[in-house]
Amino acid sequence: MAVYTLPELPYDYAALEPVINPQIIELHHDKHHAAYVKGANDTLEQLAEARDKDQWGSINGLEKNLAFHLSGHILHSIYWHNMTGDGGGEPLEKDGVGELADAIAESFGSFANFKAQMTKASATTQGSGWGVLAYEPLSGRLIVEQVYDHQGNVGQGSTPILVFDAWEHAFYLQYKNQKVDFIDAMWQVVNWQDVAKRYAAAKERGDSLLLAP
Repeated sequence: MAVYTLPELPYDYAALEPVINPQIIELHHDKHHAAYVKGANDTLEQLAEARDKDQWGSINGLEKNLAFHLSGHILHSIYWHNMTGDGGGEPLEKDGVGELADAIAESFGSFANFKAQMTKASATTQGSGWGVLAYEPLSGRLIVEQVYDHQGNVGQGSTPILVFDAWEHAFYLQYKNQKVDFIDAMWQVVNWQDVAKRYAAAKERGDSLLLAP
């Protein structure tokens, strides 16, 4: 019985044009994201079999596979909701996302500073990876992470609230090898309402996750 399921898109394939064309959205969601869901479920079954048989020769590979596929599933699930055809700009108090705007200014000095760091972190990923804005509960601040693959270089306990997919499958059909152009265009479709909700939720539960001084 599957533990993880592929979530439906919150919009149709063409909703993010011209920033992302429908063919990319369809392939990215229906093929790539679906593969991570299947990979996570398959790995859980293989781990269950290893426990039943008390055979641990493949444990290192299985644990790595679970981290890879599960993180891919989680990040993509956030990614789809982080975008909207009516998005873009920057978070503003008049739009009801003032708390997020204040947190960005406090953590990075200004929205412009944050945008520059997030853009550079996303566009300069070596190979496959993500640019991630995350809430870090020990400091109570927002940080930018440059995530390798789906799970590398992540601060333990940090909660992603805005993610930019910098894997080639996210843009190559439309932007070819110009990753930086794709990342620049992504700012036109950011759903700040969704990011603000994720920030509020992460901040509310952050105190209960503090396991270190």
